[in-house]
This record gives sequence, structure tokens and C-alpha cells, in this order.
Amino acid sequence: MRAGLVQMTVGDDPAENLPETIALIRAAAEGGAVFVLTPECTNALSTSRSHQRAVFRHEGDDPTLAALRAEAARAGVWLLAGSLGLLTDDPGGRFANRSVLIGPDGAVAARYDKIHMFDVNVTDTEVFRESAGYRPGTRAVLAQTPFGRVGMTVCYDLRFPHLYRHLAKAGADILTVPSAFNHITGQAHWEVLLRARAIETGCFVLAPAQTGFHAERAGKGRRTWGHSLVVAPWGEVLADAGTEPGVIFADLDLAEVARARGRVPALTHDRPFEGP
Repeated sequence: MRAGLVQMTVGDDPAENLPETIALIRAAAEGGAVFVLTPECTNALSTSRSHQRAVFRHEGDDPTLAALRAEAARAGVWLLAGSLGLLTDDPGGRFANRSVLIGPDGAVAARYDKIHMFDVNVTDTEVFRESAGYRPGTRAVLAQTPFGRVGMTVCYDLRFPHLYRHLAKAGADILTVPSAFNHITGQAHWEVLLRARAIETGCFVLAPAQTGFHAERAGKGRRTWGHSLVVAPWGEVLADAGTEPGVIFADLDLAEVARARGRVPALTHDRPFEGP
């Protein structure tokens, strides 16, 4: 199975971002990918809550999602819209950071709302409070496809290994980690965390990412790390996108999942313990 990971530098206007997104998805499909994945914040990346409120839409009304569904059907591919910022009925007005898996018929096959919120002080000037604008999800999601079972996660989820172990023990062969990873933490932690999640679970890990500086009309902008990665179940990096927008490909042999788990069957070795 060939996977194609889309790496982008989106701005804060969904309408302006969409043509490049469609072009890169099309390039991935034309390159032979049957599973195409885009990063977190595919429709728009903004640090302004008021701007997000103005440009986000509910899932059923979102033009980006409608266009991605049409493109998946046109190309006949499975498409992971890594995540979209969407309006919700949350009483506090918070948005959803939602990953959407689209089948080759254009229908939504699965959806996952990011569980873990990026509330961190990276530096004195790199401060993030994702939970102020987004409501956290509450449900882990495993989706069935013809090429394997896909465990869906988003970005900061990567730091919570119990989620990935849960998905793997539920039957995941592939773990998706669409991201807009901070450039400081990305340099230090991105690759090692992705490789660890693959090794711990014996899964393929597919992590399409945002890259570069994301200019904004109504905010200060932010910088993301890039380096979309494909990691094999034994921990090898099969593809690295570097820092430029584009598409990377990897051919996945799902038999490697069983081979890796057979060599080190750690998923079957849990033991109860007490303390501390």
C-alpha cells in the first residue's frame, strides 16, 4: 500500500489555502498513493480566536471538507483530512480540532476530535493555550480500511503513549499523527517520539505536518517544524519531508506489523502492579 503525506504551509484563510491543498492531494494520488494524508489545521492556522470564529464553519457546512470529499471521490483514494478547525455547539463557544477520514466514495468514514490540548509555555514568547479555544475530544477512534485498521490521533496526542498502546491493542496497524508541531519542540522531540510510538506498538506511523512560518492577518503568526515522517513498525524512518511543502511517499508492507510484534510481543506482556 502506498501512502502519500502532504506537507503544507497554510495561512489563516481557508479559501486561500484550499487550492494548494487540492493540488498537493492530486499530486499524491497521481504518484500512486491509495492513502493520502494532510496535516493538522488543513483548513487554516490562526492564533486569533476571533478570526477563527469568523472563518470556521460547522462540519456539515465546511467548504474545505466538502472539497476534500469531492477530491477523494474524484481520485478514488482514502483521504485523511489531518484536522480541520470546526465550529461546534459547545456552550463556551469552543471549536473542534477534528481529524476526518474520507473514503474513496467521498463519504466520511470516521472522525476523531483531538483529545489532548496543547497548553504549554515553550519559551517566554512561545505560549499556547489550545484548550481556551478548542474543546478536547473524549473518544479514541479506530477506523477500518481495506489496507488495515487506522488509529487516529492529532499532534500533541503524541506525548501520551497510553493512547497509542490502547489503539494498538484494539487492533490498529497504522497510527496517524497529523501535526502542526512547534519548531522548538519539533527539533528536540518530533522524530524520537514518533519512532518511539512505532516501536512501542509495532505499528506504522504516518505523520503529515505543517512547515515554515504561517503569516496571519489577525495574529502574530507562528512557525512549525515540518519533517513529515513515515515510520515503520521496527522504528526505521521510511520517509522524511524536510522543511519544504510537498508530498512524500512510502510503500507500506502491512506484514511488517505482525513481524515486528512477533519479534518483541510487548503488547501481550502487560503486568498488573501496585504503587507508588
